[in-house]
Amino acid sequence: MTRPNPIATPRLEARAEKVRRNREAALNAFIGKKAEIDQMLARLQALSDDHFGCHPDEVGWAMVGTLEYYAELLKRITDSAFGEGEHAR
Repeated sequence: MTRPNPIATPRLEARAEKVRRNREAALNAFIGKKAEIDQMLARLQALSDDHFGCHPDEVGWAMVGTLEYYAELLKRITDSAFGEGEHAR
């Protein structure tokens, strides 16, 4: 039977604890960022449901340009998230 090295064991335990804390911190950061994204998506959905605050009688090319800009930014995000466009593998 192999005995644990009394000198190395505390170092290994300290390292394992550091790894555990690091993983926990990463999980907390992930959950926080996901909540942040979910909030932004909900706000965007509400704005879209309200036709981006634009009444049909007020639609002009400036609003089309604004929506094109929003769509371009969102496409960059979805391309990155789904490995499409310039992010295709």
